[in-house]
Amino acid sequence: MSKYDALWKYVQQEGTQSFLLTFAEIQNIAGTPIDHSFLK
Repeated sequence: MSKYDALWKYVQQEGTQSFLLTFAEIQNIAGTPIDHSFLK
């Protein structure tokens, strides 16, 4: 089980080809903090 399973489920249920999510929205949906160290 991946920590992003809830996010993938949300994406599948969205039903559109594209949409925008903020980092905060992704963290909320996934229920896990995002490590922003990759931005440095």
